[in-house]
Amino acid sequence: MRFILAALLLSLTIFTEIQAQSAQAKYGNDFLSTGGGARALGMGSAHASVANDVTAAYWNVAGLAAIESPQAIYMHSERFSGIVGYDYGAFAYPLNDRNSVISLSFFRQGVDNIANTLNAWDRDRNLPRENAEAYITRFSAADMALFLSYATQKTDKLSLGLSAKVIHQRLGPFAQAWGYSLDLGVLYRTSVADIGISIRDLTTMQKMWNVNESEFGDYEAQFDSLGATLPTGQNEYVLPSLKIGASRSFDLNDFEVIAATDVDLLFENRQAYYINLGRMSVEPHVGAEVTYRDIISFRTGLTDFITDPVSGFTVSPTLGLGLHLSRFKLDYGFASFAGTSSDLGFTHRISLRFDI
Repeated sequence: MRFILAALLLSLTIFTEIQAQSAQAKYGNDFLSTGGGARALGMGSAHASVANDVTAAYWNVAGLAAIESPQAIYMHSERFSGIVGYDYGAFAYPLNDRNSVISLSFFRQGVDNIANTLNAWDRDRNLPRENAEAYITRFSAADMALFLSYATQKTDKLSLGLSAKVIHQRLGPFAQAWGYSLDLGVLYRTSVADIGISIRDLTTMQKMWNVNESEFGDYEAQFDSLGATLPTGQNEYVLPSLKIGASRSFDLNDFEVIAATDVDLLFENRQAYYINLGRMSVEPHVGAEVTYRDIISFRTGLTDFITDPVSGFTVSPTLGLGLHLSRFKLDYGFASFAGTSSDLGFTHRISLRFDI
């Protein structure tokens, strides 16, 4: 309890200082919404009370406490018809003498090989330069995050966890930002259901931007007729969010069935989801998994409950498959094949976990 109270007091102190110096960023950490592991995608991202392996560092850090041997995982995902690549890797190590687990997780979302044509335009002729290709360079726009996590089993029913996370966002040579915050997780198991609570950006995410003006060259002069001005870096803050989940498992002869539901509470005034209460957006997730003899798993779920001005209310179903062989676990997730989200292309995720 003292651990939680100290984190809350720290959150209030930092949040007060940040508000006075920064602007609120809507969707400021949305690149992390992809999460970790293909299993969660197949279950509609209803995972706050389900995750009990190395991926729990993202979904609910308290779930790490269930790990009994070292684990490593890697996942690759592509979105928007392959334009955006997403990579995730993590390692977890149990401290058996302390009944606790530590882990390190890395996330990268990026668009690579973007053409920089700022120097390929001849301002005097108002035409492309001769041999314009020679003046075109390439860069990447990438969002990265590093999680250092710790979880402990307090009692047979209660687990607690904390993640310190650092993010780095980079727009080629033009601008970059660093940010930091804490995530807190609680997992409580009862005879009726498992309850998971994850408070993300508990201390409010502080993002500090820096713009390299020299990389823009004579940008303002070239596009003066359009009223162009150089961008300036402004510090931002990302408000805390809450993920609450409940799940229950059933054994039916050789089959294990898990039913789960989550709700994400966001306070950025997004007004994009089906349920909005003032500045709070409510994003539900529903998922299920059927596993045969701990070898093969089938998954399905519902996510992206969205109200669209054109289509009205839509929801995106998900599907997944898992294969467990010896110390390897291969998972596949598929989403965005229906609803408004499908307009942006299919989402495929493949992850491979290894139990050391």
